[in-house]
Amino acid sequence: MEAATPGEVSVQDEAVDKSTFKKCNQIAFYRRQKLLCPGKSSYQALLDSVTLSDENVKFQIIHEENKVLLQVEIYEIEGNIFRLKIDEASPLRARYKVPDVLIKEPTTQRLFISHKEVGILVLSSANGDYKLQVTANPFQVELQSKGETVMSMNSNGLLYFEHLQPPPSDRKATAQNEETASDYFKENQEDLGLWQEKFGSFLDIKAHGPSSVGVDFSLHGYDHVYGIPQHTETLLLKNTSDGDAYRLYNLDIFGHKIHDKIGIYGSVPLLLAHKPNRTSGIFWLNSSETLVDISTKAVAEHMSSTSAAETAKQRAVPLTDVRWMSESGIIDVFLLMGPTAFDTFKQFARLTGTQALPPLFSLGYHQCRWNYEDEQDVKAVDAGFDAHDIPYDVIWLDIEHTDGKRYFTWDKKKFQNPRKMQEHLKKKKRKLVVIVDPHIKVDPTYTLYSQAKDKGYFVKDRNGQDFEGICWSGSSCYLDFTNPEVRKWYADQFAFKTYKGSTNILFVWNDMNEPSVFKGAELTMQKDAVHYNNWEHREVHNLYGFYQQMATAEGLIRRSSGKERPFVLTRSFFAGSQKYGAVWTGDNTADWSYLKISIPMLLTISLAGISFCGADVGGFIGDPEPELLVRWYQAGAYQPFFRGHSNMESKRREPWLFGEKNTQIIRKAIIERYVLLPYLYTLFYRAHTAAEPVMRPLWVEFPGNTETFDVEYEYMLGNALLVHPVTEKEAKTVSVLLPGSKEVWYDFRKFKRMEDAGTLKIPVTLENACAVGELYVDDGHSFQYLHKKQFLYRKFTFHKNILTSSLVKLEILQIYSSTKKVIRKDKAHRRDKEGGKEKEVIFTYDTKTSALTLGNLTLSIDADWEICIN
Repeated sequence: MEAATPGEVSVQDEAVDKSTFKKCNQIAFYRRQKLLCPGKSSYQALLDSVTLSDENVKFQIIHEENKVLLQVEIYEIEGNIFRLKIDEASPLRARYKVPDVLIKEPTTQRLFISHKEVGILVLSSANGDYKLQVTANPFQVELQSKGETVMSMNSNGLLYFEHLQPPPSDRKATAQNEETASDYFKENQEDLGLWQEKFGSFLDIKAHGPSSVGVDFSLHGYDHVYGIPQHTETLLLKNTSDGDAYRLYNLDIFGHKIHDKIGIYGSVPLLLAHKPNRTSGIFWLNSSETLVDISTKAVAEHMSSTSAAETAKQRAVPLTDVRWMSESGIIDVFLLMGPTAFDTFKQFARLTGTQALPPLFSLGYHQCRWNYEDEQDVKAVDAGFDAHDIPYDVIWLDIEHTDGKRYFTWDKKKFQNPRKMQEHLKKKKRKLVVIVDPHIKVDPTYTLYSQAKDKGYFVKDRNGQDFEGICWSGSSCYLDFTNPEVRKWYADQFAFKTYKGSTNILFVWNDMNEPSVFKGAELTMQKDAVHYNNWEHREVHNLYGFYQQMATAEGLIRRSSGKERPFVLTRSFFAGSQKYGAVWTGDNTADWSYLKISIPMLLTISLAGISFCGADVGGFIGDPEPELLVRWYQAGAYQPFFRGHSNMESKRREPWLFGEKNTQIIRKAIIERYVLLPYLYTLFYRAHTAAEPVMRPLWVEFPGNTETFDVEYEYMLGNALLVHPVTEKEAKTVSVLLPGSKEVWYDFRKFKRMEDAGTLKIPVTLENACAVGELYVDDGHSFQYLHKKQFLYRKFTFHKNILTSSLVKLEILQIYSSTKKVIRKDKAHRRDKEGGKEKEVIFTYDTKTSALTLGNLTLSIDADWEICIN
């Protein structure tokens, strides 16, 4: 690549040395928290302060040394959820409490005191299934289900809460202790980073001092834990060691290293624990930088004796300790009690919402590159798909389509008539996605910049001036999306009359929204920058991209007067981002190891509520060899979001550029994606209405099968397709686990029954003598399914040789289907359930493949009917 001219920004500004990013031991609040070792907690509960209401139970705890009082609130929430909040009883100023992530204030149920004695308080849930035992000294909370301890809080004594203090210069000190206090401050400041923290040449001034919080949870009987994306790590979370915690801090890490616990683009502080008879979850609602330590071990458990004479026995049972450490905020944690994985998904969705139902086109194939050069290039690529008979739905434009990286504009030379270009795509029922980043070029002649500056809509630095950083636009300011007024104004920018050259086939990609700040501390915004309501950036960092996607989605909905569903892809995300669109794994590399790690990465994101996720097919950075590209297309076709994307320094890689043989294979993979669309769309409806992940680990479908618990390179797509992508170079076979001793598995391409578990190169379909399937259909783009109930949702059941179609929810659309494949003629009867009339139909049964084919049905899918096999 040519060197950038002075003042220009290049790829190298993003592709920085990894020493640009902190290791855990370079994070001051982590070092402070790690000074507290497991043992007896310094906190004691004051049980005489207990108050009960319909909403919660409140009491205070006190630190035995500093005597600061903390307020504890415990809630039972509808649907087997418990919430624990800990805040200062009398803080110097209000501490940050995360807004807008919960879809509403949760509906609570009254807790009852079922037992009280000196030093112990036992609370019972409304239905009596759960008990919370509060121990006073040392303070800890134990959550039990029907007599079994599921999890406990502070059992290792790691509750940590830095109460707010006046700055050292403001403190009243006696002449005697003033010198001592000053010496202590100087001695501890540099190592502990109490009031300021240095990293390289950057200085973080902490105007309100140290405010870190943390606590430990013990998960009893569990040794498999998952979740807390986003990391380039295994599906099964690993034990951490000192200095190697999982980090949740949204960062722009170009070409991120594999098997690293550093946080990358998104953060969802949700951890799931699974054992054969239960799945539980911990949702840590905190948007500041967070670190998570995990330790799984075996502990001795006493077994009850059958008689007095029998010697007491012990058995080893697993125990997983999880320690949460955040830089600021309060402790606000939700305990999701399952008991099944699907219950846990619903519980998280009750709090943060379900996956938005995407427009149907967005489940097709997307073609992207940094950058398609001009209108002629776009038309040529579009025509290339037609010429090579490869289906696709969306073409994308990266930053070079704009006028000098000014978002909501077009390059006047390269894109002289963007509306005409979109009309060309629209005739073929195709769509356009353009990039809109959060950094705004500092240019008084740029309307977006001048309006935002005049209105005071930019994030400020610690001195009250607009924060300026470097990004693709050069010197840039950053919109303060935490401000609802800014979000409303930003949404208005997508109106057709405001966003010149946009049409109703244009959709949006939010990139660089961690936020990315070239030459900034860790390539992001200074933590002492100031947002709406005077909150420091440290409090809201992980919410920044969440808020931009929220505002963008709202803008796309509003431009259609609320009629059309939006499509918004975001790189940065948080808990609840599923409500606003899709995410992807970011700047990956064209290497086999990145193809392989993308599977556990996507499974982890899916477990955290975000079903609409994918990885850049082929790898964003570098040039994939043809075999790797082909394998990546085959993998991507069976993942929720399916987009080919590449860097400006990569060679062109449209699907037909790698020889006719590879073009044929890629074409077949993309066509298979389109064959699957009705199934995928139904899965997304289930994700939208029932919080079921579209892409899910095997253990979710086979919760009692322990051999599935650490499988991460094959997965279920819904409950019917098992997928095992080929992720090894020159692989001839792959070992596929076919779980479920009573399951019958089929190769779905050949309709051939698999007799035994073995080695396969292809996905297979799950089917059984008693089978159930669903189909969801609507208009594919509007909100009419929601507002007018205009959709079709049918359930198909095969049991005792009868195939039945029945209503799941209100249906309006009329859709017909027929098949004509015949091998051997036999007899069956089709019965219209409403009229009771029977009609003989033809079927064939292949004894070798165990496949039954019905022909000439001409059935109405929106009617109730049954087919009886004689």
